[in-house]
Amino acid sequence: MKILLLNDYSGLHATLGKGLKERGHEVTVVSNGNGWRNYPRDISLVRHSSSHLEGVRYLMHVWGTLPKLRGYDIVQLINPIFFDVRPERLFPIYRYLRKHNKKVVLGAFGEDSIWARTCMEKKPLRYSDHNIGDEVRTDPASTRLLDVWVGTSHERLTKMIADDCDGIVACLYEYMAVYQPLFPKKTTFIPLPIEMPSEQAPITEKDHAKTRIFIGIDAQRSDYKGTDIMLPAAEKVLERHPDKMELVKAVSVPFAEYQQKMNGSDAILDQLYSYTPSMNSLLAMSKGIIDIGGGEPENYEILHEDELRPIINVLPTAESVEQEVENLIMHPERIPELKRQSVEYVRRHHDYRKVAEQYEAFYTSLLR
Repeated sequence: MKILLLNDYSGLHATLGKGLKERGHEVTVVSNGNGWRNYPRDISLVRHSSSHLEGVRYLMHVWGTLPKLRGYDIVQLINPIFFDVRPERLFPIYRYLRKHNKKVVLGAFGEDSIWARTCMEKKPLRYSDHNIGDEVRTDPASTRLLDVWVGTSHERLTKMIADDCDGIVACLYEYMAVYQPLFPKKTTFIPLPIEMPSEQAPITEKDHAKTRIFIGIDAQRSDYKGTDIMLPAAEKVLERHPDKMELVKAVSVPFAEYQQKMNGSDAILDQLYSYTPSMNSLLAMSKGIIDIGGGEPENYEILHEDELRPIINVLPTAESVEQEVENLIMHPERIPELKRQSVEYVRRHHDYRKVAEQYEAFYTSLLR
């Protein structure tokens, strides 16, 4: 197959593209590298600022690239906003891609209008980026995104693409819970792809006195993803037990530096409002680092995982985070087994080659 993957979140398309290429497909990844993370891609389309002049330059670059993006069997969009321009500019670009390629797949991989409106109104999840129980989140991070995605041209574009596309892939249980009831015939669940380390260090008893906790912070999205709550909670534990805990922070650093800072940690704090581990959490788990974040029962159920329970699940409160971090550092004997389970969990469900095989089967079904 000839496959086009448009834009990227957390290296999802870069990793998937590698897996599909290894399976013999012709794959082109077009992206901006996801900003400062700078993920690899085949065609780079980067908007360097939000200025009008830069917007015009970028849009001309996009339209100049479009003739190269024809004749594909599959075009997969990372999001309804698949280029860094206003939604009004994307309607004709989407129609061009639709006209000149066979099938279009929409990724349910992150924030969009269907996700935002459903979490706000129908509340299918106990908590999410936009609700805690029956209450709509009113913190600035959530309301800022609702202002973008709900009742706007973003929502009109999202609805048009979701209605028109041939298939929708949800990468997490949460997105499946939102999209599948609305689009039951075209939505499928495929886990996130992770490239396992080429050399896996043996997991043994801890060789350092302090439990090393890592937290990666995207300064522009800290309150949205919950690191604004997780970091102070971890710092409180550190204040009480400086002899038992070390806290390592990476703030808006390139992906290579992020990995370097994370390596050697015992646990990672990530995704306060999620039921499931993210790409960053899974990458850490593949290295034998314990995820303190999203590990609700539904996460294991959708994967049909009845044995492994490597994730330390937290509720979206500072108290829950504080309690779980403290419980881990006070009981370091738990760490080796949780590390072993973390590696096996990623190998079993998220290895990029297995995930690429699942995408291949889904794409093939669309082309029949």
